[in-house]
Amino acid sequence: MKSVLFRFIPLFAVVSTSALAQQPEKPSPIGYSDTPLIPGSKWKVHDIDRPAPEVIAPGKKLGDAPADAIVLFDGTNTDAFLGVIKGADGKPTGEKGPCVWKIDNGELVVDGGDSWTKQEFGSCQFHIEWKSEPHTKGNSQKKGNAGVFFMDRYESQMVDCYNNPTYADGHTGAIYGQTPPMVNAVRPPGEWQVYDIVFTAPKLKDGKVVEPAYITTFVNGVCVQNHTAIMGPTQHKKTTSYEGEFPAAAPFRLQDHKNDPPVRMRNIWVRKLP
Repeated sequence: MKSVLFRFIPLFAVVSTSALAQQPEKPSPIGYSDTPLIPGSKWKVHDIDRPAPEVIAPGKKLGDAPADAIVLFDGTNTDAFLGVIKGADGKPTGEKGPCVWKIDNGELVVDGGDSWTKQEFGSCQFHIEWKSEPHTKGNSQKKGNAGVFFMDRYESQMVDCYNNPTYADGHTGAIYGQTPPMVNAVRPPGEWQVYDIVFTAPKLKDGKVVEPAYITTFVNGVCVQNHTAIMGPTQHKKTTSYEGEFPAAAPFRLQDHKNDPPVRMRNIWVRKLP
């Protein structure tokens, strides 16, 4: 009797599985209308009526600008930027004119004073790639130094800190003069460094800051700032605060720190965020 059962049980299992496989699969629901409201929201959990996210085509390869990005530099021109106007004595006049940075092999050569975007930005996603030369002169902050200033006042530091000791809040990925990066994730000089940054502009009321700016920074794919509060506009050898009035948006500023040879930049784009 046991041997008969042994022969028939596998056959029954095969027949049952085959029958189930022939049954049409029920489509998965695309949403619900009978679920509870999400606290603090007008939408229900998995709400079928909630608008779907807009479709945005990503770049063809990692680091390329997505379809909704504002491309600031693609290797062809500096039309998105303004530069420093200098007087006959070679000193800045305080006025801005055409960007004087040169393009070499599709790369932006950071030389001739700081540059500003013509457009103004608040909260955003920002991408930039940059490198310093292996034979750059100097040490600490005088070696492969540059930076990006969000809203022309909050600096995310760029510096060659590969086997180049410097103060902690001056490392690559630091909120300069305030918060060091969690780790030093730079590549050797001569290689491209990749920044991906989410900047949240400060919240204002009547021009006064009621909530600070925040920054999340990835250096070469490594998170070095995680929604870190910015204490105020960047200062050198001084503390800072949000005293005074602030704009809702302002240009990016890319820093020329007078390196020899100059830092280079490429593939610069930004996405505005709510």
